[in-house]
Amino acid sequence: MDLNQITIPSLDVEKATEFYKTLGLHLIVDAAPRYVRFECPDGNSTFSIHKVDAMPQGNGITIYFEDDNLDDLVTNLQKKGIRFTQLPEDQTYLWREARLQDLDGNNIILFHAGENRKNPPWRVNS
Repeated sequence: MDLNQITIPSLDVEKATEFYKTLGLHLIVDAAPRYVRFECPDGNSTFSIHKVDAMPQGNGITIYFEDDNLDDLVTNLQKKGIRFTQLPEDQTYLWREARLQDLDGNNIILFHAGENRKNPPWRVNS
């Protein structure tokens, strides 16, 4: 089994589309204003956005995108006007993360974990 895609809600799909294009995703399906789908620049996963009338309540959604050159990515995105709530920082769980929110308040974590993403020292062997 492999993850095909994640779909997130948005109040304004067209504005969200521009935001995610700025992050570096490649638009592959454009059914705006109700739906769009992107390819991630690396790997085989896709990411889509669908129109909603109201955003979910509570803690919401957190989206993780990994990049081998996290610090450079963050610097380049800042130059494009993207604002971060946390700049790249090493975490106790061996990931380096930067945090931001999209225009709908969905949480985004840009990170680099390398081998520790799937094989941290505390991985359960089955």
